[in-house]
Amino acid sequence: MKDQELWTVRTLQTALQDSAMASSGSVRIELLEGSEPSLLLQMLDYGDLPVFLAVVGEQIVVEAMLWPVAQVKDVTAFNDQVLRTHKLFPLSTIGIETLPEVGDAYIMFGALSAASSLSDVQLELETLADNVIRATEAFETQLITV
Repeated sequence: MKDQELWTVRTLQTALQDSAMASSGSVRIELLEGSEPSLLLQMLDYGDLPVFLAVVGEQIVVEAMLWPVAQVKDVTAFNDQVLRTHKLFPLSTIGIETLPEVGDAYIMFGALSAASSLSDVQLELETLADNVIRATEAFETQLITV
């Protein structure tokens, strides 16, 4: 990309599909059509973790669901722990979002400029996937086993 040229979902899809990340079999990429198209990236090296990518204005947002809020034993204590430990997960933040088939759920997300390099986008995807795994391990005692 040229300086200051902004990514779109479709240009990112093409670039990611042509990347070493895809050709090595580390990721499977699917375009999700809708009023605002997005990408579903299955991070195959991370247990097929689904990561969603959207381009919103001048920002790229990547996110993955952690678990439903209802699966947390003590939401107040958990929220306190998350706020006190968020720096353990570089480039990522944990939030709550209402998802259609799940209801309120914890998500982990990261954002970067839509003018970022492809290598920065790939780093964000890998970092988010790694952070999701690390957060799951770090917080597993806070969750109700289903």
